[in-house]
Amino acid sequence: MILRARQFTFHFPGPALVMGIVNVTPDSFSDGGQFLDPDAAVAHALELVEQGAGILDVGGESTRPGAVPVAEADELRRVLPVIERLAARVNIPISIDTIKPGVARAALAAGASIVNDVAANRPGDDLWQAVAEAQAGYVCVHMQGTPQTMQANPFYADVVREVGDFFRERLGQLNDCGVSREQIILDPGIGFGKTPDHNLRLLGGVRDFTALGCPLLLGVSRKSFIGRLLGADVAARLPGALACACQAVAAGAHIIRAHDVAETVQAIRMTEAILAKQTVSCGKL
Repeated sequence: MILRARQFTFHFPGPALVMGIVNVTPDSFSDGGQFLDPDAAVAHALELVEQGAGILDVGGESTRPGAVPVAEADELRRVLPVIERLAARVNIPISIDTIKPGVARAALAAGASIVNDVAANRPGDDLWQAVAEAQAGYVCVHMQGTPQTMQANPFYADVVREVGDFFRERLGQLNDCGVSREQIILDPGIGFGKTPDHNLRLLGGVRDFTALGCPLLLGVSRKSFIGRLLGADVAARLPGALACACQAVAAGAHIIRAHDVAETVQAIRMTEAILAKQTVSCGKL
């Protein structure tokens, strides 16, 4: 399996990548406001690279449940200085976390290599055309509704099957727009229009999604379903997030999106080391 994102190429199977989160926002659920200043955002991103991040995901608009939409000009003002400076200093892909075609185009021109699109359920193809023209990577995220409505009683008869059907349909549409399968990363959208039970079922269905032939990304870092299941506030959710990340990697996930990069890298490398030594039981015991 190959992933191509402009000048970057990754081959899977191989060590899972950790996508480090760089929120240039005042209102993200976990670290809103901490890195709104471009200097702080760049310094944080460089620290994540030192910790082992294989991709940096820069976002200027929160997609937490109920988040207020941001004007395109404001989003551009937040992310472009960060992307431009990082593109000159790091040799790993920079992802722009946006739902706006105009922001995606400007970010790609500034040096981004991947578009992380939580609104892949959109009816139009303007953003996909921008991805095709730039030969960029594209994260196709499943979301039911919008960030403003997604947690208003989400319902699925079979969440794993329905998310898989969504991916198959979108793969066809993306191909029609000139986005090749080798550019596409699939993300089942943990927490994007799902209940805690839906999220657990999606985590249990990771291997089903890998059968679609594209790298699979999981974003579980500090998510609210962990807090609901374990009674943990945002600052205390790292152990639960690491458990989800390790389970996903063991089931075949290729990329883990995380705030806590050093801890996530260590956890998944240990998981991979154990998996590499697994043997088929021959009744030796």
